[in-house]
Amino acid sequence: MEIYREFHLGQFRFTRDDYFAHIFFPTQAGRPMEHKMDIDAFLRPLQRDVAWGFFYGMVKFDDIFGTINHYGTVEVFGGKYHKALRENGLWHAEELDRDEVERVFVEMLEDWVPADFDPFAAPRETGSAIGPKRQGNPAAIHRKRVVTTRMIKQEERQDPDYPINAGFAGMQFIYGEMHIKPGHEHKFGLVNLYEYLARSDVTWNPSIVSVVEHSLFCPTTEEHKLPVKHGNDRVEWFIQLNGQIDWEICDQRTGELRAFVRMRPGDVCAMPADIQHQGFAPERSMLLVWENADPDMPQKIRSGAIPGDPDKMVTMK
Repeated sequence: MEIYREFHLGQFRFTRDDYFAHIFFPTQAGRPMEHKMDIDAFLRPLQRDVAWGFFYGMVKFDDIFGTINHYGTVEVFGGKYHKALRENGLWHAEELDRDEVERVFVEMLEDWVPADFDPFAAPRETGSAIGPKRQGNPAAIHRKRVVTTRMIKQEERQDPDYPINAGFAGMQFIYGEMHIKPGHEHKFGLVNLYEYLARSDVTWNPSIVSVVEHSLFCPTTEEHKLPVKHGNDRVEWFIQLNGQIDWEICDQRTGELRAFVRMRPGDVCAMPADIQHQGFAPERSMLLVWENADPDMPQKIRSGAIPGDPDKMVTMK
């Protein structure tokens, strides 16, 4: 019978059994630590960390383990951003080459994700990673984002036509009107963002639909819970399009709870640059995320040139 592989990354060691991922690491206090996560709950954030290129800032798999993107290197940590573990020296962190972290994480996904489990899907849409080793699921692990080369509705468009997700069955999609001067019809197309999102085959995975310099509109569909606790290194803006999402907001360095936020259609909120947040969606919901992709933004915030507090940002002159 095949057994799951063991992986090493710096001084971190990773193993899995039928039910759990085990993460072993040394600590500042000199005591070795072993941290356990349900295997499904470990593989979902692992998949997103790889697919997002380690995203902006911090990606916490849970309260203990995660990564921080330093754009060229990646900090891998255990216990460092948990108040009690940090205060008692029961933590470890290493800044490692990005390509090395990605290589190990991808190999882990290839070995640990079974064919009947899709880490990007909502729980109702997929099976479980629990159980002995079996055939893998490379199609899910190496899923490529759909990149549009032509405007939606233009004749040359050849992007895949995904079906409407069951969570949006019955939703009506109404297109607007365009009045175009003769000879210019090929330059324009109508887009219904709701229909586009209703066809998404993944959850909690932003797709870029608009780019103006560093300003990105990144809508996504959400169901169940965000598998990671995201600690941004810049302000992140949310606009609720439909459904409902509840957010748990915690201090980024200690993990201590700061606030709860409930968003309903039309609500707008902004996540400061010094927090971590995790969303919970009781039904399939659409969220528009507005990101500033300026690569110098983290340094601008650290230096005080740009505030990390959205209240101060909107009053800047």
